[in-house]
Amino acid sequence: MSTSSQAGGNGLPSCSGSASSIVAGAVSGYHVLKIVGYSRTKELPNGEWIDSCPFQVGGRTWHLRYYPNGAESSSTDYISLYVVLDDIVGEAEAVKAQANFSLLDQGGNPVLPYCWGTGTKNFSEENTWGFNKYIKRDELEKSELLKDDSFTVKVDVTVMGEFHARKAPSVVVPPSDIHRHLGDLLSSKAGVDVEFRVGGETFSAHRLVLAAQSPVFRAEFFGNMKEGTTTEPICIDDIEAEVFKALLTFMYTDTLPDMDQQEESAMAQHLLVAADRYDLERLKLICEDKLCKHIDTSSVATILALAEQHHCHELKAACLVFLSSPVNLDGAMESEGFQFLTKSCPGVIKDLLMSHVAPSLLGKRKSKA
Repeated sequence: MSTSSQAGGNGLPSCSGSASSIVAGAVSGYHVLKIVGYSRTKELPNGEWIDSCPFQVGGRTWHLRYYPNGAESSSTDYISLYVVLDDIVGEAEAVKAQANFSLLDQGGNPVLPYCWGTGTKNFSEENTWGFNKYIKRDELEKSELLKDDSFTVKVDVTVMGEFHARKAPSVVVPPSDIHRHLGDLLSSKAGVDVEFRVGGETFSAHRLVLAAQSPVFRAEFFGNMKEGTTTEPICIDDIEAEVFKALLTFMYTDTLPDMDQQEESAMAQHLLVAADRYDLERLKLICEDKLCKHIDTSSVATILALAEQHHCHELKAACLVFLSSPVNLDGAMESEGFQFLTKSCPGVIKDLLMSHVAPSLLGKRKSKA
């Protein structure tokens, strides 16, 4: 069996809050794990797993183990779930516990057909207990439990008998909040040393912060270009003020403003262009990811042209996959953006013909004949 992968970013399961209670003779606690990017986790082979973040119950450390394609060869069509005791336990010490697994609906409530319990087990003899065939993948994918490529599982752990609570660490290190401090620095304008004129608005910033984030700004401020010494505002004519404000905010805080679906699509397109201009690779990838979720017959031509012009390979591939459907292609060809696509990016038409579109159109013509 392969080595486990720690849960975290990139669409993999992430940490959740835990809770516990003390009952006479036992300690109970639970951990909620949200699987985000479920379709990507299916790339793991049978027998390989992803571990949740650790959580504490009964003075012991536990974690959930998630097998997207089953733990054994007999469960390749299933999702396997186990709870694992992380602590090393002596042979004479029994750690008796129960684990109850539940899939949660969109309201956070357990769904009865998927509430399974292990009964009382001695985790000092075998530290892993759970279910090899917890739920069939196609059953999950057809259900309402999977939404936006995500689903949630909860495990309740009850530790029986005597136990000894462990001492808390003497030092608790909080997560980094440097982006909050940088955001405060931007909003307060303390120590600003550069101004931009964008769309009739003035924006103040710090050369060192921008140079640290963008090689383009670094060259402008500390290279041989005149912006390195001038005190006059730098005029930017080809970016909207709202887009530049979002760009600055991201460079300081690594976050984007809250937007509705329509605003997000337009802002992501403009920000992708700005991110490419200033060589902000992370922002560019974030915009690509957001635009992949907004591909439809009315927008695919515009997004595909954008992907081609700014070398967004994953976004381009997503558009070509969408257009591999003759129905989607017919709808896209009626959009205003398709004419622009054919004129501005003639090479994309060749890519369309080289993809699945050409065979689909050929079959369509034969059926009409």
